[in-house]
Amino acid sequence: MTEARSHSSGTIFDSLVPQPPDAVLALIGQFREDTRAGKIDLGVGVYRNAQGRTPVFEAVKAAERALLETQETKAYLGPEGDLAFLEALEPIIFGGAVSSGDLISVQTPGGTGALRLAAELAASGKVGARVWIGTPSWPNHEQIFANAGLRISSFPYFDQRTQTIQFEAVRKALRDAEPGDLFLLHGCCHNPSGADFGEAEWAEIAQHLSARGIVPLIDLAYQGLGNGLERDVAGLQEVIANVDTAIVAYSLDKNFGLYRERTGALYVKVNGRYAEAVKSNILKAARCAWSMPPDHGAAAVRLILEDAQLKSHWRRELDLQRARLFDIRDALADADERLAPIRRQHGLFSLLAIDSEGVEALRRDHAIYMARNGRINVAGLTMDTIPAFVRALDTVLPR
Repeated sequence: MTEARSHSSGTIFDSLVPQPPDAVLALIGQFREDTRAGKIDLGVGVYRNAQGRTPVFEAVKAAERALLETQETKAYLGPEGDLAFLEALEPIIFGGAVSSGDLISVQTPGGTGALRLAAELAASGKVGARVWIGTPSWPNHEQIFANAGLRISSFPYFDQRTQTIQFEAVRKALRDAEPGDLFLLHGCCHNPSGADFGEAEWAEIAQHLSARGIVPLIDLAYQGLGNGLERDVAGLQEVIANVDTAIVAYSLDKNFGLYRERTGALYVKVNGRYAEAVKSNILKAARCAWSMPPDHGAAAVRLILEDAQLKSHWRRELDLQRARLFDIRDALADADERLAPIRRQHGLFSLLAIDSEGVEALRRDHAIYMARNGRINVAGLTMDTIPAFVRALDTVLPR
């Protein structure tokens, strides 16, 4: 018996190899251990106020107090999640671009959970399903889709040196994509570049998708932090109104400040003849992945959206965060002409024309932390730290 145990010991893990840590998340520990005064954290993508804190929305606090007093059970919601939450979100995202009856929806653990469900659905629905990704993109996009078994085709989206969207490359990718392919689009506040399509570009994309039978997969993680709640989804609504099939992965981590609650949703617009099959496969995948979604964040959002006063309060708080981001962008653009493109970008992120050696030099010599690709979280800056940041940047940013 002892010999048998010896032969079998550890064999289940024999093929595993250590994986590198997530580079951005690793910055948290590095920054924490740095004892230098005046250090600046521009790495992890969370909103920070002028005091460097990530606050809890007052509207969320009020909703949580109401939950504490009125919630009568912690029983399972079911794999779909909080249906009233999903329904309350629909007009925020879609306006009048799609009928509620044409949507299949499910609550998910964050936007990441929604993206994983979307990938599982596509992989189950079409043999050899492919997704087109503009680069650079959120690094986890490719990992999620590859792990679900999707084929990945990439094309250049953003030129880091010129700070411009490569729209001709987007056009070419839309021409090269085949009917039934997924085409990943950032709904607003592109991660990592902050560079978003304009109205005319969204309209052209919608026409291509509709004419070619390509399925838009829209990752909407920052609604309200760009040009405002309504304007941030104008492009999404243009697309949704013009295609028969679309998928939207939605995150509430940022626009409700629910980072650690992992609150998200998946919406699928689909032709009625496929509705039952799509819904049952989504629920099967959800059941296998997490069985039932977490409740707390979604319940708080539902209470906010169902109460006119709380909803108005939440919108004011979100607008204040958005205004701070624009103030930081304006200050950076005013401080150095090389940073002028930052003024017209949106959301938490911008992607500076700095190589990995420059990023390392900023960390080593100036205690400034950012992703190795040059992505900065502008919310990590304050009016007081911008001068030091720009002076340090002058040592590595090309003229």
